[in-house]
Formats: sequence, structure tokens, C-alpha cells
Amino acid sequence: MPETTTQGGRTTFENFGRRVDAQFGKVGPRIEDEVKRVISYLNDQVVPQVRQNSSSALRCAAEQLGRLAEHLDQRGNDQRSGSSERQAGEKPSAS
Repeated sequence: MPETTTQGGRTTFENFGRRVDAQFGKVGPRIEDEVKRVISYLNDQVVPQVRQNSSSALRCAAEQLGRLAEHLDQRGNDQRSGSSERQAGEKPSAS
């Protein structure tokens, strides 16, 4: 593709690049400032809240798991006592 030159020996592509840089060159620092602000918000507000909620959720899960373990232990004890009674001479009930 042939380059079109304008006055001063610059190509139209160079001129376009200069105009884009002039218009959007100021945006870079603003974007950086916004990213810093978002990171600061995440670190100061979101992360502590997530940690607090996570620890509460873990405590709740631990409590539920404790109940489940007790239930399984009780069931295991009931089944063991039932099988020892059957061994002592009782017939198993028909299910």
C-alpha cells in the first residue's frame, strides 16, 4: 500500500498516530489512578469482609460436620448392638 506524504514529508499514518496520541495520551495516567483506587478498595473493604464471612462459614460448617459425625457414630452403635443381639439367638426382623 503506497504511503501518502503530506507537507513536511510526514505520512498520513504518522499524522493519524500523532492525533490519536494527543487525544488519548492523557487517559493513561487517569486509568492508572482508577486501577490504584480499585485495588485499594478491594484491599480495604472487600478482602476483610470476605475473610470475616469465610471464618463464619467455616465455623458453621464445622458445627454441621460435628452433628453429622455424632449421627454416624450413633447409627454405627445402633447397628453393632443390633447385630450382637441377632448373634445371641434372635431372628432378624423381616424388612
